[in-house]
Amino acid sequence: MKKWLVIGILAVTTLSCQWVRKLSDGASELLGDEVIARVGEHKLFRSELEKVLPGGLDEQDSLSLTREYIHRWAGDLLLLDMADQQLSKAEKDVSKELEEYRRSLLKYRYEQHYVSERLDTAIREEEMKAYYDAHPEKFLLTRPLVKCRILIIPSSAKSVKTLRRLMASDDGEDLVEADSLSRMTAIRYLDASDTWMDALAFAEELGMDTPPTASQLKGGIEFTDEAGHLHFAHIVELVKDGKPAPYEYVAGRIRDILLNSRKHGLTSGLERDLLERARSNGSFVVY
Repeated sequence: MKKWLVIGILAVTTLSCQWVRKLSDGASELLGDEVIARVGEHKLFRSELEKVLPGGLDEQDSLSLTREYIHRWAGDLLLLDMADQQLSKAEKDVSKELEEYRRSLLKYRYEQHYVSERLDTAIREEEMKAYYDAHPEKFLLTRPLVKCRILIIPSSAKSVKTLRRLMASDDGEDLVEADSLSRMTAIRYLDASDTWMDALAFAEELGMDTPPTASQLKGGIEFTDEAGHLHFAHIVELVKDGKPAPYEYVAGRIRDILLNSRKHGLTSGLERDLLERARSNGSFVVY
């Protein structure tokens, strides 16, 4: 008797879901909502599409996104229908996976809530420097770092010699003059003499195809491209690859490491405290 009752409930539930879907489709059609695609028994209405398409598109973009969405919508439903037909009842039962995901998500959300209420985000400079000094191996460079000044200018420009001299100077007034003069004649002038730059970023700024090596950077770099433009870099300071990165270059990364360590400590402490509390009040017993 119970067996037939369960079968009956499942049949009613299935029919109810189909009836609700048909009722929803019927209501959309009665309201004049246009059907723009169909796959099997599934229908896609214009109102559904309008909810997912961004506004302000031109006609070409709108058509392209519409076509893409319809194909994705149809593909998903065809795959789901095939799975429903081909998979066994046991294979289609995802209740265990859903419950595991729900529990994992709830645990994660509570841990985030717990940590956000207790985390001290203030990290002292001394703490960061102490970590840097204790773990130099964590900050070894795979590419050189430079502080530099970069100039790209037509090689025929009269100010080339003057700019090269000024940008290589350590005098503040010379650098102000270099900046002013470069605005009139240079294609690009960049003063990155107080900021560490990775060799890859340096290559992009200077217009090189590949990052330079430390030996290439040591004496500065100069070359002329096919358009007749002079690319010149004056190296103010250099740290070779294989050496620890300067503290100021990795300070942000160190802060993240210390912050994540505090977060981990809080979540580990939370689980430990919950277990101890459960043992003390008798709600957790190992037989």
